[in-house]
Amino acid sequence: MVQKAKILLVDDRPENLLALEAILSALDQTLVRASSGEEALKALLTDDFAVILLDVQMPGMDGFETAAHIKRRERTRDIPIIFLTAINHGPHHTFRGYAAGAVDYISKPFDPWVLRAKVSVFVDLYMKNCQLREQASLLRLQLEGGQPAAGDAKESAGLLAELSARLAAVEEQAEALSKQLDESADAAAVATAAHLERKLTGLRRALDALEPGAGSGAGQVPSQN
Repeated sequence: MVQKAKILLVDDRPENLLALEAILSALDQTLVRASSGEEALKALLTDDFAVILLDVQMPGMDGFETAAHIKRRERTRDIPIIFLTAINHGPHHTFRGYAAGAVDYISKPFDPWVLRAKVSVFVDLYMKNCQLREQASLLRLQLEGGQPAAGDAKESAGLLAELSARLAAVEEQAEALSKQLDESADAAAVATAAHLERKLTGLRRALDALEPGAGSGAGQVPSQN
């Protein structure tokens, strides 16, 4: 069963949260509400999120301050943040949003289709990274096991074949996503996709090194950071 991605919706107005849920429900992912910056930070302590939709204008801790806290935490610093704002004070205000770590900045009222498409890109990237981490974990187990005994050779070969097939599926999906992003996408999304492709390449190289006849210099699984 494929686990759903979690999307964090942060807004102090219940009607805005309801509208976001209506727009994003078609993605069939898990939508998590937070009515304040403090509540959002608490949710981020325990759950992993694919993307955060963050309202700028909130009482108490506003969106900029909330984003700053998110980016200071090692656990959450790489989660994409899309700022939503009902005000527009010109380029300086927008720059402040990007400086706070946002990957996008959308003014209300926004086009529901555009917002859904942008969120979908980051959900796809998140799911590919989850798949990649799963393959890396299986590959590490194989490497740590060393050379198999004669009786385990068939089982080991089967595991390698399964790993290779599953990795090929992720590679194919990542390539299709990259082509889609090349046509029209934010620079941050393109950069994230490129990073994913580099990790896939390293994992494929390590897996190929385990194939019979590849030699004993397989080394370590490349870092997935």
